[in-house]
Amino acid sequence: MKILVCISHVPDTTSKINFTDNDTQFDTNGVQFVINPNDEFGLTRAMWFKEKQGASVDVVTVGGAEVEPTLRKALAIGADQAIRVDTPAVDGYAVAKELADVVKNGGYDLVIAGRESIDYNGGMVPGMVAAMTGSSFVNTCIALEIEGSSVTATREIDGGKETVTTSLPLVIGGQKGLVEESDLRIPNMRGIMMARKKPLDVKASIDASSETSTVSFEKPAPKGAVTLVEADNLDRLVDLLHNEAKVI
Repeated sequence: MKILVCISHVPDTTSKINFTDNDTQFDTNGVQFVINPNDEFGLTRAMWFKEKQGASVDVVTVGGAEVEPTLRKALAIGADQAIRVDTPAVDGYAVAKELADVVKNGGYDLVIAGRESIDYNGGMVPGMVAAMTGSSFVNTCIALEIEGSSVTATREIDGGKETVTTSLPLVIGGQKGLVEESDLRIPNMRGIMMARKKPLDVKASIDASSETSTVSFEKPAPKGAVTLVEADNLDRLVDLLHNEAKVI
């Protein structure tokens, strides 16, 4: 089985976010980038298929040279080779077209992507890749078992879970539950050294057109001051909730 894991290069959630050029550009200065958490769950599950079933695992991302450390981390975790599509990831539709081209030319049986990235939270790329490649699609996937070309997957739905069966080729949008957080892997020194020797192929863009553009960014409003009320002063609490917070 040949697996492709789609990796998003995203800011660490602890990074301080700022914008430049009149709030039209994201400021990357001082920002630590990591593998998108939903993608990391998928990569770890792919490693299980590699170790238990002899699958080969490639990783891919769309972006400039600045994303290569993130791909190298994926290689250090255990992926066999990496692909970087040499174009900025500025639009979900364009990214999906670039990834679909990699899938079509790579002969992949299974494509694992995160259900969404934690930077833009678009949640659109995995489904579009499935549509563009004519593959089955399971979103919000929290369990995945494969025997031959037969697939059993479990996904989250409103109010519960749903187990479905399908066949390869398949695209999934994975998330926490595909593996547990305790199963996530930290690259060791041997993995890091081996990653330096693994292939990282830079692929030319197919010049997929973007369907959207960013007009401006805006930070959330700062949190308001906290008013503390004594535990036995219920009248004061009710007055504040009614006249200031206006929630009752």
